[in-house]
Amino acid sequence: MAKKCNSDEDFARQLQKQFDKEAAEIDQREEEDKKMAGALAAGHEISSSEDEDDAKQPETVSPKNVVKESPPSASYTRTPAKQQGSKRTSDNEHKKEIGKPMCAYGTYCIRKNPQHFREYHHRSKDYSESSDQPPTKKRKIFSDRYDTFQEVLQDADPFNFMLTKVRGIPDKFNNKLAVNIKDILAVSMGNLVESAQFNYMHDIPWLMQQYPLEHRSKPLLIVHGEDRQGKISLHEAAHNFPNVTLCQAKLDMLYGTHHSKMMLLIYTNGLRVVIHTANLVEQDWDQKTQGVWISPLFPKLEEGELSLDGITADSVTHFKRDLVEYLSMYKSISLMRWKKHILQHDFTSARVFLVASIPGRHTNDAKSKWGHMKVRKVLSKQGPDSAMVRNWSAIGQFSSVGSLGADQTKYLCGEWLQSMLSSRGVSTQYASRDVSTKTLKLIFPTIDNVRTSLEGYKAGASIPYNIQNARRQEYFHTFLHKWKASNRGRSRASPHLKSYSLLSPDSKKAAWFMVTSANMSKAAWGMLEKNGSQLMIRSYEIGVLFLPHLFDENCKQFSVSEEESSESCLHFPLPWDVPLEPYTKTDRPWVWDIPYTDKPDTHGNSWIPGGR
Repeated sequence: MAKKCNSDEDFARQLQKQFDKEAAEIDQREEEDKKMAGALAAGHEISSSEDEDDAKQPETVSPKNVVKESPPSASYTRTPAKQQGSKRTSDNEHKKEIGKPMCAYGTYCIRKNPQHFREYHHRSKDYSESSDQPPTKKRKIFSDRYDTFQEVLQDADPFNFMLTKVRGIPDKFNNKLAVNIKDILAVSMGNLVESAQFNYMHDIPWLMQQYPLEHRSKPLLIVHGEDRQGKISLHEAAHNFPNVTLCQAKLDMLYGTHHSKMMLLIYTNGLRVVIHTANLVEQDWDQKTQGVWISPLFPKLEEGELSLDGITADSVTHFKRDLVEYLSMYKSISLMRWKKHILQHDFTSARVFLVASIPGRHTNDAKSKWGHMKVRKVLSKQGPDSAMVRNWSAIGQFSSVGSLGADQTKYLCGEWLQSMLSSRGVSTQYASRDVSTKTLKLIFPTIDNVRTSLEGYKAGASIPYNIQNARRQEYFHTFLHKWKASNRGRSRASPHLKSYSLLSPDSKKAAWFMVTSANMSKAAWGMLEKNGSQLMIRSYEIGVLFLPHLFDENCKQFSVSEEESSESCLHFPLPWDVPLEPYTKTDRPWVWDIPYTDKPDTHGNSWIPGGR
């Protein structure tokens, strides 16, 4: 073990030495980043309680909320003050400067009572504009622009694909196609009867606070994959909420997880499905980039419209059938009721395909129902015309990387890529050994993406990629592109989103788009076995696939460029910038189990995994 550890540390040192050899452009960026770190350290918009905690922290600072995905005992080391470049201004000093205390909600306050603005200020420490008056149209915030979240959904129509709101970015990027969990669960969405939450991580007390007061006593089913101590802790947390019922997903495959992220919401006038990428913990809805798809409201069927021997009122994508089958695979009594609820509602307005993964070894027809083989089946039957997309690029964007094997032709550029490049009419033909960086483009954060993010190195605790896999599959890094989302204001909001697409050579059109919980791993997408006769999947995953012609029968591709506009193309709001920006020679992918001590992050911290 000691020898292996030393080998990892040697590799880490090699990475760090390469930083010292960066070109002048990289050095200049470093200086700018240091200045930004100093500015943020002095004027970072946080509450008074957080300032007090910072003052009491020792030299080595452990995160307050260690996420489940983080490496064991990860810690953050405070960089000496002289390295930070400036001194933090205390809230007391700031109060003296302005003459009144700061509102607890700061610039996010939606109060309009003038007396409130006379008693409290709403400026961050680095904000100079006077905020002693209620918000005006000039500084429009989300709640001023929309009376209800229903209006937000109207703006998002027809795709209903949005990103989560991010604390710390300009208001304009949170005012359009953006949502938080309280918006989804708001009273304006309907009179909630009961709900179900499927996820990987759960903070039940926090989750209950996201429901409006009127709905906190309504029945809530939480579907999880915890066992042993994790299961005990979850039951202890749920004990204080008598309306909460827990359902444990069976995980018979080694290393499998319940990674699906979905909400089922039943109202007095219908049912809604929400598929997203965020864990049910506060930090996932704060300063990360997450994706959310919100279904139309599916109305309840009349008694005469129900069928006793089959599924009625389904969409052309068979979304209802596939969702019922997905729930059936849990083999849980708790979910039998939810299957019945779904069968009682009209899903004809669903215009996306459900793409899910279920643990197990799937053969015969079942092999094409799950994982990347479901993508292959859908694209082969309903996807783009082969001639149109012959030279297009498969795009993968994810927040975690698993073991893909030492040979790129076996999985990544073999069966997985074949599924992503599938098209209608003709089976995809290509030589997996000759896959170029034009055929496959992958988006994954660089070390600097993480270091300069809003969260700093802490963001890396939710981006698992270990040094062992990184060293074994170096070919993987040749396909990598930086995380960049300036068009959505989220270049510094670390991605926990997972999305996939097929882009034209000029990066102006997309043949399809998918948002899902599935990261880049065999466990999530499945791996063919026994000469392709069965698909082995370890984890539960769920996502939705968008195809242009399902939203407009005359549309063959989405427009995805801000410059591109065509009456024959619907514009799809991509979560990342195009064209993609490849890694430079000095860029390295974020690896979470090696130290980063040479350069401080945006909060002046270093990253030391395992307390080494």
